[in-house]
Amino acid sequence: MNLASHPSHAFLPYPAAPVANAASGPLAGLTFAAKDLFDVAGYPTGGGNPHVLAMSGIKTATAPTVQRLLDAGAAFVGKTHTDELAFSMNGKNAHYGAPVNGAAPGRVTGGSSSGSASAVSNGLCDFALGTDTGGSVRAPASHCGLFGIRPTHGRISLAQCLALCGSFDTCGFFARDIGTFARVAEVLLGDDARPLPASPRLLLAEDLFRMPTPAALDALLPVVGGIEAAFGNATPVTVADRALEDIWWAFRYVQGWEAWQADGAMIEQYGLQLGPDVAARFAFSKSVTAAQFEASSAIRRAFTAHLAALLGNDGILILPTMPDIAPLSDAAGEELETYRNRSAQTLCLAPLSGFPHLSLPLASRAGAPLGISLMGPAGSDRSLIAFAEKLVMALS
Repeated sequence: MNLASHPSHAFLPYPAAPVANAASGPLAGLTFAAKDLFDVAGYPTGGGNPHVLAMSGIKTATAPTVQRLLDAGAAFVGKTHTDELAFSMNGKNAHYGAPVNGAAPGRVTGGSSSGSASAVSNGLCDFALGTDTGGSVRAPASHCGLFGIRPTHGRISLAQCLALCGSFDTCGFFARDIGTFARVAEVLLGDDARPLPASPRLLLAEDLFRMPTPAALDALLPVVGGIEAAFGNATPVTVADRALEDIWWAFRYVQGWEAWQADGAMIEQYGLQLGPDVAARFAFSKSVTAAQFEASSAIRRAFTAHLAALLGNDGILILPTMPDIAPLSDAAGEELETYRNRSAQTLCLAPLSGFPHLSLPLASRAGAPLGISLMGPAGSDRSLIAFAEKLVMALS
């Protein structure tokens, strides 16, 4: 089947080009897709924008992270849609439309790794690469009922991948089951620099559990109870070192400053026609001053030190991924923006700190999935996934 014609609208309609993979390896027998920010030889890289696509040309080299998967035996099946310039979290692209959420077809996928989450949730590939700057893997993972990780910052290469914010951008990935997810993690993450102990110290993000809606909280708390029944009580903690809204604004200023440094010249030089929501974000980004960036960077450093002390070398933080299940696909733009901003107050903590954040599809309500998350110290990614494997087994 031509995946680009699948009703999920997950894949871009690029002409198929041969992409060789190893005949054997740890990922042999698995198929994968890559968000259309990563270069793949034989394909253009469009970044969710027609002008960027027009300037791309056909790439002659493959991004190192994609190549690692190919060398491990995984077979590439295509490039997936992304929100425009990766600067959104809804999964709706003004130029190309919206991929379909395979776990809740009447609801948004979330973005900006919308096509990758759609492809995996619709069973069109075994796993997929995405990127996460402010939540672009974790949000769609929660919305689409997938395992998804934002790794420790810099742990997976983003060479030959379109940038948005250098100090926030990370490469993440999705899978439907924890076994496949762990196989991919072994290839992409390698060994932990700071492995967690066999019995980590569990922490419950008391302040962050005030963010979900009452209905979402009712769905999440039994999962927390199951975790504590299997692994012992989690100590309630306050994650934020100041008002969450102040931390979120620090994130917004740093993100805006870096986004304009990355894309502003291109937007202005070539007159890129952006969707209204993305255009508004770049207009805000252009307005961020150096003084705002510096003040926000100081808040970032203080919060990171606070979170590092809280987690130590042995802590796993339990927190909600999103404030609720995915909004309906026909929700108004203003409603989606409000939901995005509320979500970002929790999602921004991992990019600000650079610590790994793993979303698990362990809750649901109203027939739609809802993620719950684990966060650990920098460099503990594989340990988090190993704990998740034990957790899934305990709750099954």
